[in-house]
Formats: sequence, C-alpha cells, structure tokens
Amino acid sequence: MPSLNEIRSTFLNYFAKQGHEVVASSPLVPRNDPTLMFVNSGMVQFKNLFTGVETRDYNRATTAQKCVRAGGKHNDLDNVGYTARHHTFFEMLGNFSFGNYFKEEAITYAWELITKDFGIDKNKLTVTVYHTDDEAFAIWKKMGVPEERIIRIATSDNYWQMGPTGPCGPCTEIFYDHGEHIWGGPPGSPEEDGDRFIEIWNVVFMQNEQFEDGSMRNLDMQSIDTGMGLERIGALLQGSHDNYDTDLFKALIEASAHATGVDPYGAQNVHHRVIADHLRSTAFLIADGVMPSNDGRGYVLRRIMRRAMRHAHLLGAKDPVMHQLVPSLVRQMGGAYGELNHAQALIEETFLLEETRFKQTLERGLKLLDDEVEGLGEGVALSGEAAFKLYDTFGFPLDLTQDALREKGREVDVSGFEAAMAEQKAKARAAWSGSGDAADASVWFDIADDAGVTEFLGYDTEVAEGQVLALVADGARVKTLAEGQEGWAVLNQTPFYAESGGQVGDSGLMRRLENMEQVSRVSDTRKHADGKIFGHMIVAGEGGLSVGDTVSLEVEHGRRSAIRANHSATHLLHEALRSALGDHVAQRGSLNSDDRLRFDFSHSKALELDQIKQVEADVNAYIRQNAPVVTRVMTPDEARELGAQALFGEKYGDEVRVVSMGHESGSG
Repeated sequence: MPSLNEIRSTFLNYFAKQGHEVVASSPLVPRNDPTLMFVNSGMVQFKNLFTGVETRDYNRATTAQKCVRAGGKHNDLDNVGYTARHHTFFEMLGNFSFGNYFKEEAITYAWELITKDFGIDKNKLTVTVYHTDDEAFAIWKKMGVPEERIIRIATSDNYWQMGPTGPCGPCTEIFYDHGEHIWGGPPGSPEEDGDRFIEIWNVVFMQNEQFEDGSMRNLDMQSIDTGMGLERIGALLQGSHDNYDTDLFKALIEASAHATGVDPYGAQNVHHRVIADHLRSTAFLIADGVMPSNDGRGYVLRRIMRRAMRHAHLLGAKDPVMHQLVPSLVRQMGGAYGELNHAQALIEETFLLEETRFKQTLERGLKLLDDEVEGLGEGVALSGEAAFKLYDTFGFPLDLTQDALREKGREVDVSGFEAAMAEQKAKARAAWSGSGDAADASVWFDIADDAGVTEFLGYDTEVAEGQVLALVADGARVKTLAEGQEGWAVLNQTPFYAESGGQVGDSGLMRRLENMEQVSRVSDTRKHADGKIFGHMIVAGEGGLSVGDTVSLEVEHGRRSAIRANHSATHLLHEALRSALGDHVAQRGSLNSDDRLRFDFSHSKALELDQIKQVEADVNAYIRQNAPVVTRVMTPDEARELGAQALFGEKYGDEVRVVSMGHESGSG
C-alpha cells in the first residue's frame, strides 16, 4: 500500500519520463495574481504561460502544488473535520501543456497512469465530457471505456473558465465508483451528490477565449491544465473512502492524540481531524511568510489557528498543544517541502505564542457564550450583537462561534452579525492590497521575450555602456521618450542594482554616446517580468532617448555605497538577533536605503533593554572586526549548508551570491 509521499513521487516521476519539467510548488502567497488570497490550484503559477504573456524554456510541466482554500469563494473551513474530503490545505498534482500536446495525449497519460502505474481497476472508472465535446468522447471510447460510462455533461461543471473573460475550455473528469454499498449515483444523475462516485482527476482542455460581448474564438495556443488531489487519490490507493484515513493524516491524528491524551479514533475523532488539517495549512502559511494578524492573509491564518486551538481545548488540553505537533508534520512532509525544515523553529514559536495568548481569552469567551445561550429559548439563534461582542471583546471570529454552537444545536443570526461587523470588514478589505505583478505585466513579459534577460554588471563595476532595447511610458511600449518625458528604459546590460531583497534601486546618470552632454537622470531601478529585465526610471534629457541608442551608465557612487553599507548591516543585525533571541528569529521584511535601514523580524514580544544593548554591541563588534568581505556563488543548497539565511520574499534561482562578513553567518 503506497504512502502519500510515494504516490506523489510516482506521479511526478511518470510525467518526468514523458518529457515534463518537474517544477517546484510555488509559495502559497501568489506572486502573479492580485485577486487571490492564497494559491488554490496548480495552474496559478503558470497563468502567464497559458495566456501567452510569458514563455519559459519548457512547454510541458508537472507539479505537486500546495494549496489553501480558507477564504473568499473557495472556503472549505466550516466543513473541515466533519466530512471525508474537505481540507483547508491540500496538495494538487497536475500536468500541464503550454501549446505542446492536447486532448489525445492528455487523456492517454491520465488513463495509463491511473490504470497501470497506480493499478486502479478500469472497470470502476467513469468519465465525463462536456456535452458538445465529441472529440474527447471519441478518445475515451478509443481508450476502451464503454459508451455508457462516458457521460456528457451540459453544465459549467465540465466547462472551465479562468474568469468572465479570457482562456476557457471544456473539461473531462475521471470518477471512481466505490460500489453499490455507498449511496449515490453517477455524475449528472439525481443522486450525483452522494459519495459512491468520487472525482479523482480533472483535465481541462484550454482551447477557447471568451470575450465581454459573449463571443468566443479558438486560442492560437491550445493547452492542458489538470488537477488530481493527492489526498483523494491517496485514500483510494490505500483502500479507504476517507482522506483522513491515509498514512499522513493518521500520523498527525495520532500525534494530536498523544499530545492531548485522548483516543485518536473514538468519539472525539472529529477534533483530532480538525487539528491535523489546520496544523498543515497554518504551518505551511507561516513557512511561506504569513504571520498572524488582524487583517488580510494574517487574519485568515489566525482564524484557522484559533479554530484548531479551540478543538484542542475541547479535547481537554490545559497547555498549548499545536507547537508540539510540528515535528510530526516535518517528519511527514519535510522531505518533499524543505521550507518546513527551515522554518520549523519559527512555526513552533508562532504556535506557542498564539495559543498561549488565545487560551487566556478562550475560557472567558466560551463562558460568555454559555451565558448568552442559557437565556435563550429552545432553538433560538444567538443574536448577531452577541456574536459581534464575542469577536470584538475576545477575538472570536464568526465561524468559531458557529463551530462552538454546532454542538449545542444552535445557529447565529448571521445578518445581524454582518451588520455589526460592516465597518470592521470594510477596514480589513481596505487593509489588504493583495499581491502579485502589476496590471501592465504583459508589457514587461513581451519585452523580456523580445530583448532577453538584462545582464547585471553591478557587482563588478559602477560604470558601463549599454544599448536601449525598449522604452515604456504610461504602461505601453514607445519608440522614443521626448525631452523631459518620464518613462522606463530597458538595456541589454546595466551596472544599476534593481530594487530587491529590501535594497532600494540605484540612481545615477544615462548619457547618449553620440552626445555626452545629453544626460538623462535615472531616479530608480526595478526588476520586471519575474526579475528577467531591469527597468530604469528616467526623465529623458536634451534630445530625448530612443530605442537603439547606445548610452553610458554611471551609478551614483556615494548613494550606492551608503545603501550597500546599510544592506550589510541588515545581515549583521539578523545574525545578532538570532544570537540574542534564538534561531526562531526570521526576516519578515527590510528596507536598505542610503539614509536608513529597517529590519522586520519574527519574535514573540518586544525586545527588552538589555537585549537591545546586546544586539547593538554584537553588530558593532562585527563591524569593528573590519574583516574582509568574501563573495562566493553557489547553489541554494550549498548556501544553506554553509549557514546562509534565505531572505523572506526573495526568489532564488539555480545560483545564489553568498556574502560572508567576519564569520560564516552569510546572507543570500
């Protein structure tokens, strides 16, 4: 019976043999879609490839993508623990083609992997196709699936859309029949909501583009996007109908039972299931840089954490529990997701702090809830005002109150609660600005495709020459910037450092070689198109600037030196904080400017005066060593073995630049 880790490897290895690039899971915080709270499907990191905005050096890929659905329209939070297949965190296995192969190959791959590599009985499989997709129907028939088990579906269940407009296309889904002893019917039947037929794989044929006027055309690049939940296929291959009966969840549930001293499979099992699920989502969110807070992503994280902690409370736990479960999670999933290993100390510290704080208010909040319920008549819902009081006074989100009342057979006046919360919700929405590339991302990816990668020369020189390959003004490409006009200039090479890692972009001068008196002022430098190209923000000088011009480039030396010194001090400060406070300290943001530095870090409380003095003394001691600064280029794994600290929010490629100052504390 294969473990979930083995199933994941089998899937990825199968598609690697079929010429797919095995791409690592993207972080849960999406970089390329500001509309998403968290990554919720495998295709998110490839969105720009499907739309043709971006190209890479592969046109077929496979991933095991970590996903969270706990907010917005994709919100499974209320059902978690009470059903067999709802989760806040799950892994989505997928294979993708970007204009390479299409329907026949995608269906063949799916059928071969499921029936041969996974050994699932083909007689227990039923497939659906969109009702007008005769091509997919014919391919399934060719694969040997009887016509009566190829079901045409006319609804949106079998037609996928990225949004109201944009790429879209029909789907084909594969269902497993768990047998007549379980209630339910095949897809499309009146009993389709039963548990007998369970979808295990969805294959999207991205072949159309939808327009605002309702018209549709065939895409020039037809692509494949598939998704198969690891937990679902794992339960099936392990002979179960319940995702929580898989080896991974059993290990986490047993860890919860050990920590609380409560039977893992008795009447209290639902509490262990909630804890196991929420342990995964919260730990992975923390590992990807999300921290508990009162708005945005941090608020969702805190809600999930507190829900798990309340279930630990219901199990009778008197002391904090969640941090004790982290080592079990790391043992189960750290091999596939190294970020859990690197962030383990931070995850444990965050859990301990949050649960310690929450326990101080939980009992008082639950007592208030009991008092409110005691005065209600039989079956009367809790008032929205009372639910809001729980939130406002004790930090109880609505779903936590609803969850607590579930065991009492009561509900909450949700409309009353929402009315009382309207102002706070508006503030929370305003506070969350989302994440991801700017709306004009397509312009920069077009430039990257045409111009290639900007070569950065700034580690070795502050003066160079380059050719203007593209100009951008007001979000659009232009041939020329007129004198005095502001815009972005993209060059084939540059000594200007682009803003990243908290370090602000360089400023300086750009002179036309034809006339060195024609000077454009560079006020900022930034990366675009996932860091492939550098944009120089300029005000064009006399004579303007045109694509094709050759220019000399001069970085403002004094400003660069001051920025560089503050950047180095940031890393020294990070090391001193870890020494003074513990290994859980991790960077959560920084600013390295010419006149100041700011360093954001994770810790459970404000620093005490003696700790501040110790950190100051340690940093000054590092500086006074006046030791040589040694720079080496190596792989990320080699850097971590050396002891280098990865910087939060930074994306690292195959090579990283490691700087050592004084001793091997290093920084990437």
